[in-house]
Amino acid sequence: MAYDVPAFGSLQSQLVGLWPALTVRTVPTRPRVILVLNSMTIDLPDHFLPMIPAYEERYLCFVLALARSENTRVIYVTSLPMLPRLANYYLQLVKDLKPTDAANRLTVVSVGDPSELPLSRKILDRPLLVRRLRELIGDPQYGFIWPFIVTELEAELAVALGIAIYGPDPALSHLGSKTGSREAFVAAGVPCPRGAGGLRNRDDIVDALLEIQRTGPVRRAVVKLDTGFSGLGNADIELGYADQRRDIVNAVDRLVPDDASLSAESFLAAFATCGGVAEEWIEGERVVSPSVQLRASPLGEVEVLSTHDQVLGGPNGQTYLGCRFPASPPLIEPLTRYGRSIGAELSRRGVTGRFAVDFIVTHKDGRWWPRALEINLRNGGTTHPAITLMALTDGTYDEESGQLLTRTGFKHYVATDHLEHRHYRRLTPDDVLDVVEAAGLGWDATLETGVALHMVSAVALNGGLGATAIANSSQEAERLLSRLRLALDQASGAHPTPQRGTP
Repeated sequence: MAYDVPAFGSLQSQLVGLWPALTVRTVPTRPRVILVLNSMTIDLPDHFLPMIPAYEERYLCFVLALARSENTRVIYVTSLPMLPRLANYYLQLVKDLKPTDAANRLTVVSVGDPSELPLSRKILDRPLLVRRLRELIGDPQYGFIWPFIVTELEAELAVALGIAIYGPDPALSHLGSKTGSREAFVAAGVPCPRGAGGLRNRDDIVDALLEIQRTGPVRRAVVKLDTGFSGLGNADIELGYADQRRDIVNAVDRLVPDDASLSAESFLAAFATCGGVAEEWIEGERVVSPSVQLRASPLGEVEVLSTHDQVLGGPNGQTYLGCRFPASPPLIEPLTRYGRSIGAELSRRGVTGRFAVDFIVTHKDGRWWPRALEINLRNGGTTHPAITLMALTDGTYDEESGQLLTRTGFKHYVATDHLEHRHYRRLTPDDVLDVVEAAGLGWDATLETGVALHMVSAVALNGGLGATAIANSSQEAERLLSRLRLALDQASGAHPTPQRGTP
């Protein structure tokens, strides 16, 4: 292993004492230094690579932790220089927070490296930068890394900086793969789709599909790369209830990847490199894809943080586009119950930190039937909206109802990373912030409603950005997001500005 395992284990033992300070809502009684490291240390499709700088800014919501206590400092590291106004934008979301005071406790560090290497690698390759970060952190007993994911690179960086990291040992990363997820579900006694993991090549896929057809023929199946990201490592297979090897081989050769840049041949080549799973395609009268967020403490305690309805799209309907909070009421209890069982299994195996479990739930014969799909042993698309809501309000999450109650009532939100239009490329990040302000869509700290943006720098790269619209009902939240889209359309020329008197 590239990292010093004993040294990393010693650092991670500090999480026991740090644990009370490991949320953005915590009001720490002693100094707290959060180093935000959104290093995309995972296999990404080629078309994602230009977006890495924007994804590194996806968790600027952690800047809101500065509002909780003068004892908190945040160090935010990115590959390329960040537009100064973006950090200030978050500081101004918090009522009564003096931006100057908060800015003094925020340090934004740029590596100045536009390459496609993971951010963690870029830092480790620069000893003087490592030394500077150590100096910025100060006393290491008060600092910790808040990562996107923990791989050997992040563990090596934690050792180099001498601070703990809010996440599991990379030795447990298998549990976050598609194959490892299935193993954990079985161990936890949680239902999952029929299929098989640990597959290495096309023949393995064919054998797995033959077994599925033997025990109950299906029309479609899905194959997933073990390390796939955001659904883009999935491929759809039309079986047509075939149960003969020759027919299944032909079906596999015609599979359709969710990543439109891949052919069937290139997908199977990637599968031969990293392996994966094959599963039945779940169908029903109604099919939804919710998720549950949890965290496990170093002492083995498991906490349910939220449940969401996920919004999926793409060619096969498997690409993550956004989420809604809270999850649909009938789904909250089974998501929470099964999520706790899976969380307990992961905790038993030594996992600490935040993680999420994606489900597929079908409605059939008057009942909802949940099946666990995969474990995201990292932050994901539902992480930053949940943290944004918690940081902007003094809300309390009620596990039984699945809702968050603030001083102004129960809160709902709809969030997306894919507020996109080709004409949005005409806008700069500054333009976007101006549009939100002019449209009156910013965060209202008194009413606790409004829009919080993220990934704003992506607008000039691919004509997209992210937003979390928070309101007192799901309908209100949807209307806020629609208003934001309309304002961006009009500002960019994607939609003409209505003439006076036009409805």
